[in-house]
Amino acid sequence: MTPIPEPGIVWTSLPIPALILDAANRITHANPAAENFLNASARQLRGIPALDRLAIDAPLEEAFARVRDNQSAVFLNDVEVSTGERPPGQCTVQIAPISDRPEALLLLISPRDIADRLGQSKTVKSAAKSAIGMAEMLAHEIKNPLAGISGAAQLLSMGLGGEDRELTDLIVEETRRIVKLLEQVEQFGNLRPPERHAVNIHDVLDRARKSALVGFAARMQIVEDYDPSLPPAWADGDQLLQVFLNLLKNAAEAAGARGGTIRLHTFYDQSLRLRRKDGQRNAVPLQIEVIDDGPGLPPEIASEIFEPFVSGRENGTGLGLALVSKIITDHDGWIAVDSVPGRTVFRVSLPVVPKSMETE
Repeated sequence: MTPIPEPGIVWTSLPIPALILDAANRITHANPAAENFLNASARQLRGIPALDRLAIDAPLEEAFARVRDNQSAVFLNDVEVSTGERPPGQCTVQIAPISDRPEALLLLISPRDIADRLGQSKTVKSAAKSAIGMAEMLAHEIKNPLAGISGAAQLLSMGLGGEDRELTDLIVEETRRIVKLLEQVEQFGNLRPPERHAVNIHDVLDRARKSALVGFAARMQIVEDYDPSLPPAWADGDQLLQVFLNLLKNAAEAAGARGGTIRLHTFYDQSLRLRRKDGQRNAVPLQIEVIDDGPGLPPEIASEIFEPFVSGRENGTGLGLALVSKIITDHDGWIAVDSVPGRTVFRVSLPVVPKSMETE
């Protein structure tokens, strides 16, 4: 293997921690900011696997493989990063190929500024959480008068015609829309913990596909691309059905009136693991991808698409994908999105049935 050349003066001047990794993901170079961040000299770090010194709450092995395969950079926004000697902090992690050394990688760690975290991220999340809590408390009280308004409008419409009846129909339609929004908020806040057991992922996907094709995805073509040897997932089947229905609905709505194709792809990847808060690494080898050929996510919201009240559609509530993310997190799984115009991939990664539960 050709040795990786020494970086130049720009490398030492970078204000953020930067590492160069070899084909085995071992550290070959660390800039001064990385030495400070890891509390070790570049000489001490050389030859050590990067994941032995960094605890990053994201599937890095998969990200490393994607960068090498595609020779394009990957950004991991708002992930928890710890060195073992400092508490976890929110960072943006960037992984990029090195043009003349395709097996080598550049790893950049950008710690989120404290003022930025407190002033923006935490404020937004806190406001969203407060809004959901307030809506939960008021939902029942709001829904009751809305039902009365809708009923009164329907009674009025019986004696009206023409434009007047159109107005009462509008009242009924809008009150139903508000009730539906309140029900989504209630559902988001009151989601029960998953009742987990062995679940055949393909059975759940088949139920979701059939339901979608007779409803919101009637104009779409849904293609199955399954790995028939996939073992059972350790999951709540009803909640997973909710997840896949949401993802299929998003894909169908993104396609618009023209329709399009959705591909359901499953495969097994034993290398994918998640690092939990306690430092344990859990395997999430079951991979389910929902792939559509729509216009893609707006770039300005792509990194926050799983946050409550973030939506790429006009009049969207922004709760569907937030609910999906919450369910998958409760299953000790991972969800990610990769979107460009013409191809959007939502990938769900789930654990298999634990050895201790296989007999049961």
